Amino acid sequence: MATLLDPHARGRVILVGAGPGDPGLLTLRAVDALRSADVVVHDGLIDPAVLDHAPAHAQRISVAKRRARHTLPQEAINALIVAHVRAGAIVVRLKGGDPFVFGRGGEEVEAVRAAGLPVEVVPGVSAALGCAAEAMLPLTHRELSSAVSFVAGQCKGLSEQDWSGLAGAGRTLVIYMGVANASAIADKLMADGVDPAIPVAVLERGTLPGHRALRTLLADVGDLVRREGVESPAIIVVGEVVTLSDAEDRLGVYARRAEALAP
Repeated sequence: MATLLDPHARGRVILVGAGPGDPGLLTLRAVDALRSADVVVHDGLIDPAVLDHAPAHAQRISVAKRRARHTLPQEAINALIVAHVRAGAIVVRLKGGDPFVFGRGGEEVEAVRAAGLPVEVVPGVSAALGCAAEAMLPLTHRELSSAVSFVAGQCKGLSEQDWSGLAGAGRTLVIYMGVANASAIADKLMADGVDPAIPVAVLERGTLPGHRALRTLLADVGDLVRREGVESPAIIVVGEVVTLSDAEDRLGVYARRAEALAP
């Protein structure tokens, strides 16, 4: 196995999407990549069964990130990957969901390329697709939605971002990392003209044990998150397609949507 002690060796990076959580959603290419690894640099919330596909001798390095608390800053993760590749190791950078959907995969590819080292990408099932499928929630539908948008709900300057036209009739909006800011996100969308009574689903721990799919109205999503104690990982789906899902209507709010916001 290549090690950092051999500065003349040369390796490569395989950026791998691990999917939303369920090990059964790994692609065959992802499994092949893991089996070839000398080093696995992985995000948090990666199921141990996924890591088990790597050889026993492969070094496993967690760079888990949580809200406002990172094991390593992104620049240090980039440097760690580059250092191992320069030593000749095959480095699998294992990321939840898909590496190029809010996974900072683009930044890591840039860092490896800037170092003049080889890199390839193995896509994964994104959280939006995996969680929606589990909840029987189609993100597009010929009668209800012909467009889907993905946004990050914890970016700085949330209120200044332009989300106009992303939610409403005929459109589906999927919000990643939005649980902590659910009330502010709802206020922002309603201020931009989105109907307060538009259906919303909150998909918590999708494809993982203890998963929940809850539905409500946009005006009530902040209250739902607080009342039900929803925690990350979770996504928020806004749009009429929510009416087709298996998401549970807590306290009957959704079932009474026609009168919920009546004056």
